[in-house]
Formats: sequence, C-alpha cells, structure tokens
Amino acid sequence: MRALLGIFVLLGLAFLCSERRREVPWRTVAGGMILQIVLAVILFRFPPMRAALLLVNRGAFALQAATDQGAAFVFGYLGGAALPFAATGPGSSLVLAFKILPLVLVISALSALLIHWGLLQLITRGLAWLLRRSLGIDGALALGAAVHIFLGMIEAPLLIRPYLSKMQRGELFALMCCGMAGVAGTVMVIYATMLSPVLPNALSTILVASVISTPAALAVAAIMVPFRPGGDELPQIAQENRPASTMDALARGVMDGVGPLVAIAAFLIVAVALVGLINRFLGLFDAGLTLQAIFAWPLRPVMWLIGIPWAQSGVAATLMGTKTVLNELVAYLNLAALPANALDLKSRLIVTCALCGFANFGSLGIMIGGIGAMVPERRSEVVNLGLRSILAGTIATCLSGAVAGLLG
Repeated sequence: MRALLGIFVLLGLAFLCSERRREVPWRTVAGGMILQIVLAVILFRFPPMRAALLLVNRGAFALQAATDQGAAFVFGYLGGAALPFAATGPGSSLVLAFKILPLVLVISALSALLIHWGLLQLITRGLAWLLRRSLGIDGALALGAAVHIFLGMIEAPLLIRPYLSKMQRGELFALMCCGMAGVAGTVMVIYATMLSPVLPNALSTILVASVISTPAALAVAAIMVPFRPGGDELPQIAQENRPASTMDALARGVMDGVGPLVAIAAFLIVAVALVGLINRFLGLFDAGLTLQAIFAWPLRPVMWLIGIPWAQSGVAATLMGTKTVLNELVAYLNLAALPANALDLKSRLIVTCALCGFANFGSLGIMIGGIGAMVPERRSEVVNLGLRSILAGTIATCLSGAVAGLLG
C-alpha cells in the first residue's frame, strides 16, 4: 500500500506549490483522482477492455511492420531491409532516424484521415463529455484535455484556438499540464516498438497511461493554479482549411508529419550534445556527476513512494531524470537497454507509466513558442507558468505510475 501513500504525498506536494490554497476547487480534484482510478481499473482489469487493448497492440505491430516495409524500400538496410553484412551485436543494426522515426509520418497521415472522416472528433467529444460531467470543468478545457490524449501539446490547443484568449489563468495552466502529462499518438507506437521486448503489451500500457494521466493532470493543475469550474457546453473542434477530399487529407497529414519528424531528430541531436557538454563540465568536479543524476536525486524517494523497491529506485530515478533533462524518448531507449535484473516486471510497468509524458525542458520551449503564437497577448503568462507545468506534468505521470503499481 506504499503507492497509496505516494498518491497523497504527491498531491500534498502540489498543494504546497499552490498559488491560492484557499481557492482550490476540491470537486475537480476529487473528481480527477476518482476518474483516474476508475479508468485504470476498467482499462487494466476489465477483461473486455483488456481484450480490446490487446487488439490495439496487434494493430500497432501491424502498423510498425507496414512502416518497416516503406522505410526499407526507401532507405534499404538502414530502414530495416536485409543487412549486407553481419551484425556484431543485438540492436547494432537499429538506426533510429530510419527505422523508428518514419512512424511519425505514418501516424500523422492516419490521424489526418481520422479527423477528416470525423472519427477522432466522436472519440474526443465522448471523453470531453466524461471529463466535463465528472470534474465540472468548462467545455473548452474538457475538449482540449480530451484531444491531448491523441494529439500533441501544440496540435490540441490549436483545435480550440478561438477559446484560448478567454480562458482563466488556471484553465490555461490546466491545458498546459495536460500537454506535459501525455504523449501524442504519433509517438505512442514508437515507444511501444522500443519497449515491446522488455514489457508485455507495451502499447496498451502506454495508451492507458496517457488516458489516465489526463484527469490526474487536471486535478493537479486545479490544486497548483486554482480556477473556477464552469458549465459551458462543449464547443465544436475548430478546423481551418478543411481538406477537400480523403486524398487531400492524406497528403496534408504526410506533410504535417515532416516537421515533427525533423524537429524530433534535430532536438535529439542538440539536446544530447548540450547535456553531454554540461556533463563534461560537471565531470571536472566529480567523475560520476551528471545532469541526469542531479535531477534523479530528489526523484528517488518519489519512485520508492509510488511502488518501486528501494534497491531499484535509483535506476528508476535516473530514467526519470533523463526524461526531464532530455526527453521521454531517450528515457524509453535507456529503459529498453537495461539488463533484465535492473527492474522487475512491476517496476517496469510503473516506470513506463511515470515516463509517459512530455514534461521536460525541450517541450517547454515548444509549448511557449506554439501557444505563444496562437495567443500572443498571453505569451508572458505561458512563460510564467512554464516551469510549474513541468512539475505538474511530472506529478501527474507519477500518480499514474502509483495507480498502475496498485493494480499491477
């Protein structure tokens, strides 16, 4: 039951960081936490839902196999075709840019088709209705939070752009927290592909983590920057320059995926280089001192509190530090490369959920630039709330890890 204690400690930490402790909307907080636990029980323990998630898992592998065919055709052995030489070790032939990242293009194209056909709108409006009824939040925030489960931290606010300027400060912060506490559908399959050798049903775990982190993010946001819950009806999803046809939607989806693909690759190069440079400087004082280790120190007791044995908490905290300093992609790569005895299966489940979010410094820059461009008059407010949103997103994903530990 240590994970239960961890939930209360994490919520207490959010309360200590609150701007206005006397104005916390406790209905929203309680509703968010209850909804997170209920959704986790249904998705993790309810047999029909588990069967549906297994189908999603198989679909992801089919999607990966189809993408491999396209990547191998274009890039040859760099994209997964037969090697013209003998591999010297397991995983030595994996080239991230040509084997894993092309999934971004395929998922982006499929997402555009789902939006054009109206299927994604039906799903998100159903989830938004659930959030609005259970948490009492405004329609625009509920819709934005629901869309965050499938889209990224910029794409989701873009769909409710007309409402951003009118949102309360706390509602804007809650929207930012949902972006920090989840991952986009364009990368879920990538992470699952990397983790499938070390975590059974990796995609279903990541999908569940992204779903249950949304109500947790709303609860944590309501504590840290309180807002007045309202009752506005659900708005329509804004669609500018609607595609003329299915083929037009497909083409736009492909082109829309090029930017994120290049951005991911570019950021990985720069982020790893900069962190390596800082670590070299820190190494002048202590050979074992790194930026990841510095961030891991306060996270180790948190990992223990959410259900990971103390002997394994150091490894888990280092992964969380890597995710905060770099991003979750690098952290998941490191998790997949760990020795089998570094983390047991339950700990891998907890860490996978705790890592499942965009809460890192690079994402903060993307969020400030993106939302700041959508509502220039509130850019300074977004900047002011930025670091707080990283903390809130991290707390929310750790809450998901704790809940997964309780049910695991």
